[in-house]
Amino acid sequence: MASQPPANQLPLFYNGLAPLSSQLHPNHGLKPLGNLAFTRGTHAIPVTVDEFPLVQRNYPIVFGVGENPAPLALVGLQEGQNLYVGADDQWEPNNYIPAFVRRYPFMLARLTPDAQELSLCFDDASGVVVENEGEKLFNGTEPSDTTKNILQFCEQFEQAVGRTRSFMEELTKLDLLMDGEVTIQREGLAQPAVYRGFRMVDEQKLQNLRGDQTRKMVQSGLLGLVYAHLFSLSLISPLFERQYAAVTAKAA
Repeated sequence: MASQPPANQLPLFYNGLAPLSSQLHPNHGLKPLGNLAFTRGTHAIPVTVDEFPLVQRNYPIVFGVGENPAPLALVGLQEGQNLYVGADDQWEPNNYIPAFVRRYPFMLARLTPDAQELSLCFDDASGVVVENEGEKLFNGTEPSDTTKNILQFCEQFEQAVGRTRSFMEELTKLDLLMDGEVTIQREGLAQPAVYRGFRMVDEQKLQNLRGDQTRKMVQSGLLGLVYAHLFSLSLISPLFERQYAAVTAKAA
C-alpha cells in the first residue's frame, strides 16, 4: 500500500534535475504552477516530522518498507490514486498540502556524488522556469527575492529531513517498527478490505519500553511524534470511505 522510490532514482514527482544559476538562466522567471495534477498518480507522499502535527489531522501517517523507511502521508489506498486532487487538478480545500509537494519543482541536490554542498536545482520538465516570463529569478548575477524565498524554503525542508532521519534512526534502534495490516469490514462488501505493505509502530513494544527509554523519548519529543502517527491511523477508515465513494461514483 505504501511505497517510496529507490535511493538511486529521482525523487517522487521529478522527471529531471538541472542546477539553477545566473549563468544558465539569466533571464528566466518562475511561472505559477497552476495546478497539482503532477500529484494525481501517487497515493503516498513523504512527510517530515515537523509536519506531523498538521498531517495527522488529515491523513494517516505510515512508514515505508525497505532499508531506509520514511514517514508517508496516505492520500489514497490504491497505487496511483490521490483522492485529494479533484477534476480541476486542485488539492481539495481545507486539507494540508505536504511540503514535499509545495517545494516542487525545486529541491537541493549534490551536483556530483562527492560534492560537499547542496545546490538549488529544479525539474526542467516542469515547464514553470521559463525564459523572459514570470517572476524574475535573477537580477544580474544576484538571486531575486523569489529565488531567495525558494532557497530558504528548500533549506528548511532539508533541515526537517535531517530531523526526520534522526527520528527514524531512533525508532529502528528501539525496534519499534512492525509490518502493518489494516482490515476494514464494510456493510455491502462480501469480503473485508485488507491493506498491507507499510510499517507502523508496535504499540505493545512501545508500552514495554524501559522507564529510562520512555523518559528519553518524552524529553526529546519523540514520544509525541509516535502518538501523532498512532492517532492518525484512525483516518484509514475515512480514507477507505472516500475511496469507496470515488469507485461508486465512477461506476455510476
